[in-house]
Amino acid sequence: MSFRKTIGKVSRELFNDVIFRSLGAFDPGVVVGPKYGVDFSVIEVGDKALIFEVDPVFVVPEYGWDRSSWFAVHILASDVAVSGVPPKYLFIDLNLPLSMTDEEFRELWLGIHRECLKLGITIAGGHTGRYGGVDYPMIGGAVMMAIASRDSYVTSEMAKPGDLVIMTKGPAIETAGILSTMFPEVLAKNYGYEFTDRAKDIFWLQTVVHDALTLAKLGLRTGVSAMHDATEYGVWGALHDLAEASGVGIRVYENRLFIRSDVEKVINAFSMFTGITNIDPYASISEGTLIATVKRDKAEAAIELLKNAGIDSSIIGEVVEGEGVYLVRNDNSEVEVPMPTQDPFWLLFFKTLEIIREARSN
Repeated sequence: MSFRKTIGKVSRELFNDVIFRSLGAFDPGVVVGPKYGVDFSVIEVGDKALIFEVDPVFVVPEYGWDRSSWFAVHILASDVAVSGVPPKYLFIDLNLPLSMTDEEFRELWLGIHRECLKLGITIAGGHTGRYGGVDYPMIGGAVMMAIASRDSYVTSEMAKPGDLVIMTKGPAIETAGILSTMFPEVLAKNYGYEFTDRAKDIFWLQTVVHDALTLAKLGLRTGVSAMHDATEYGVWGALHDLAEASGVGIRVYENRLFIRSDVEKVINAFSMFTGITNIDPYASISEGTLIATVKRDKAEAAIELLKNAGIDSSIIGEVVEGEGVYLVRNDNSEVEVPMPTQDPFWLLFFKTLEIIREARSN
């Protein structure tokens, strides 16, 4: 069997037919193992649950070293925090490009240290070296770990029919955060420098650590039942992941969806600049947007908790029997929302890069 090559995460087909079928020796202590749509693994040892998340170390020098180090830590920490348990230990392998200077590495490392300090994360081990054939943004890999008592965590497999669905911050947070940071001249042309400077702060919303740990105060499994970060393919992708992992369907109400005005303006500006129309922000990469399911009687308390923590949120739908994701339109008609096959962020990003490079070369 042959598989098409894709940029980013491998397809469900390749994952299920190759990776999931070949996982080495069986161990009954692995209670949450590799599965599409699940952010972390869980190994039970005695009365403890060890929660592990594995991801690349993602560093973009164009962000600046402060932003790069912050982003690298929060990508990892967010995938652990959606368990409802604070991330505790970081093991990091840095395979540095030959072009990276000692001073640049110092800035990156100290930024990682400072952010771990803020989050209460201990860097417990790792490896660092320079190697040929390595380039940004993937400069290594890392394991983030947390420790909980058995049954004192949630996964994206635990949503139940009757639960309500909450979205924080709105869609396309990462899309707007990266575009406004990388290409501020596009925004300045449309909205001026004051808005452009404000829009750069969207970058710092690209984390669900605060969102997830705030919701955990409702009670894990008794209040919040499942949480998932809306990364690739955005809100629609996260809803599909959660629905598939839990074996349920999800109904979303159009009149409960919301988008930040600054995010919407960023997407409109880049749509006009590139000529790429019909951008669906709900299909756009959105690290920082938390999708969570909560028990119906705890939903209003969840919204109040998030509000008091300064996090915008809305009850956007409900978990139902069945499968798939459905949108209930304002006229009460219902349509199935397919899993996105293309994240519009990449279309906007690479087209913008192409136009700017061409303009600079002329």
